[in-house]
Amino acid sequence: MCARQAAAAHERPASRPPGELHTLRLSESEIDLLLNHLSRHQLAERAPALKLRLLPGRAELQASLGLRSGAWLNLQLGLRADGRQLAVDRLRLGHLPLPAALGRWVYAQGWNRLGQRGELQLARELVQQVKLQPGQLEVSYRWQADSYQRLMGSLLDAQEQARLHAHAELLARWTRDSARQGVVPLTELLPVAFALARQRSANGGDAAAENRAALLSLALYAIGRSPASLLNTAQTWPQTRPLPLSLQGRPDFPQHFIISAALAAAGGGPLADAIGVYKEQIDARQGSGFSFNDLAADRAGARFGLLAMREPAQLQHRMAAGVREHELLPDLSDLPEYLSETEFRRRYGGIDAPAYRHMMAAIEARLDGIALLR
Repeated sequence: MCARQAAAAHERPASRPPGELHTLRLSESEIDLLLNHLSRHQLAERAPALKLRLLPGRAELQASLGLRSGAWLNLQLGLRADGRQLAVDRLRLGHLPLPAALGRWVYAQGWNRLGQRGELQLARELVQQVKLQPGQLEVSYRWQADSYQRLMGSLLDAQEQARLHAHAELLARWTRDSARQGVVPLTELLPVAFALARQRSANGGDAAAENRAALLSLALYAIGRSPASLLNTAQTWPQTRPLPLSLQGRPDFPQHFIISAALAAAGGGPLADAIGVYKEQIDARQGSGFSFNDLAADRAGARFGLLAMREPAQLQHRMAAGVREHELLPDLSDLPEYLSETEFRRRYGGIDAPAYRHMMAAIEARLDGIALLR
């Protein structure tokens, strides 16, 4: 998923006025990334390689599946925009044309495997029009009041919702019973959350899944949202007492760190990186400006989230002993921040320029100096 689309998702569509018409534009490369991510996630080693070509009013979806014999099975679906959806009007196996009706069956089966049925049903309700243009797919959709919660409910299965429920209850209990009235260091909450993750995964449970639920619960708390903002089923869950968090004395670092950790645990480091970079570019145009220290906190959080998935039990054990701030984040006080877009481009030339890459390499080297994040 490209940075722009990821950032848009990160900004929570539920904040958009219900009933308002929106348009999403995706390039061929963005669609290919999304399709292949879904394919690998759902089908693992049997996942076909997918590629979409966008033409005027038409599209061609190519699927290449490696067979155990070492040969390749190549399918090509011809698609056309049919009001609110894409319809199959042609199917080829290699160079052999096959009935379009068979193509429609293959197309339906593929989508049922790649996505949850609840997601597809919600998409059918929201999408108002699909347009195909050279190199671009345009989808117009109308968001409803409960669409975001329904989408998340389809993405989080019953076990994941139960894990999130347990971690949300822990946070509610901890904030209710805590004598604290002021700022809470993130280093105080992390061991509490991971202690529950360790307890719930002690008897053969899924340690990585418990870590992921802990990070998601903390991320929601850090940005002042309840699980009910994600799930309709969470409306009756206990409420947390809002307490400001801090990391290195700053209120923004916990948000950058823990949100990136949750994203990395859920979708991989590159997605968290993309969202962090694009958010900083938005800040440069509209807000406080581009901040390398915020971006460093994003990268530290992404490393932490990946560690929570790669070595889940070890991280639970490590967090049980407590953690200090310098073990999560190096000193970032000397990094440039509050850069306007003009100043950022004057000094660093953009995110592909040598000066920017040099700064990012220096940040990575600084993070490499933290044993927990290597």
